[in-house]
Amino acid sequence: MHHTARRGRPPAPISPHAGPSHRAWLEPVRSVLFASGLTLDDIVDRSGYSKTRISELLRGNGYYPAWEITFSVTRALGLPTRPLRRLWTVAAREAHKDNDWIRHSIQQVAHDGEEPPLPYQAFTEDVQGAYTDYARAFLLTDQRAHWVVAEAFDMLWICWNEAAASANIHRYAWRMFRSRVMIRAPRHTDGHPDLRAAVFSTREVHDHTTNPGHLVALTELIDLFDAIARLPEDQMDLAVLQYLCGMPDTRIAHTLGISPALTHATGHHARATVEALLNAPTSE
Repeated sequence: MHHTARRGRPPAPISPHAGPSHRAWLEPVRSVLFASGLTLDDIVDRSGYSKTRISELLRGNGYYPAWEITFSVTRALGLPTRPLRRLWTVAAREAHKDNDWIRHSIQQVAHDGEEPPLPYQAFTEDVQGAYTDYARAFLLTDQRAHWVVAEAFDMLWICWNEAAASANIHRYAWRMFRSRVMIRAPRHTDGHPDLRAAVFSTREVHDHTTNPGHLVALTELIDLFDAIARLPEDQMDLAVLQYLCGMPDTRIAHTLGISPALTHATGHHARATVEALLNAPTSE
């Protein structure tokens, strides 16, 4: 009888060997599991796999799991098939599984999944443009930006019930998306994101290349973008959306899930901090 005391006890942490794409489906799955209050025994009963196999899967330990066991465990939690299968496939490639193994593994499960919930579709369509612009500022190419937005949206779909029940869905989704961009953003040696290359993809630069003074403007812009990347999270996000993506304040407030007043105040702090950083004497 005493196993009830272990109810809802989270499985051990994710293995450090699990790569970023592997964690992209593992983190939301674990988060849904903790919220559900189900135990490992419950999942064993519902999925038909051994406790050892399931706890390995939930830790991202040992071999990369086949789609069949992944599907059984996530099905036991009532999770959507499509976004999970997409994330699972990308992570299988990250784990150096070949296309034959992936295809064969997927063919073992005859389940195509369900349509996304309408409110989820409406939400993602609403923020997609803003998210893509933000991702592009850090990741530089359209392809990488679209890819990371798609990944975040699949994660959001998996956690949709939790997101919809949260106090602030825009904030919830933004944090999830932002963490995916930051995992892949280039970094300075001191760890903060490196936005310098974004200078070359901004509109101002393309418009001014004919101007002989553009090199001065360029070095100033590089310094400005570097200062923006050193801001605290909220200020940096706001500055990126404002300066690099040219987004109006109301749209920024909506995207980040913060009030227009807070957007204004944060923008004010960001400008002051950037000016201080730009005017600070550089250590030679």
